[in-house]
Amino acid sequence: MAMVVTAPCAGCKYTDCVVVCPCECFYGDEQQLYIDPDDCIDCGACVPECPVEAIFLDSDVPAKWTSFVQLNADRVAVLKPLGAHVTEKVQR
Repeated sequence: MAMVVTAPCAGCKYTDCVVVCPCECFYGDEQQLYIDPDDCIDCGACVPECPVEAIFLDSDVPAKWTSFVQLNADRVAVLKPLGAHVTEKVQR
């Protein structure tokens, strides 16, 4: 199991969640943040830190956003080799 970043994150890119992640499994692009499903230990520490309530356990993702489970895996596969790792809060 893993946590998944969903649609409410698109365009906002708050990074409060990455600071509390013990596995540093967040990646980002110009659209939003994504969680690496292979590194995530589903601890849930990021969930209360997300101000737009965009993070869910993969089995609890609302039906309208289930495509984000695969999207997170796909985007991380592209972003990881590019060094798009996000581990600190970005000041905006």
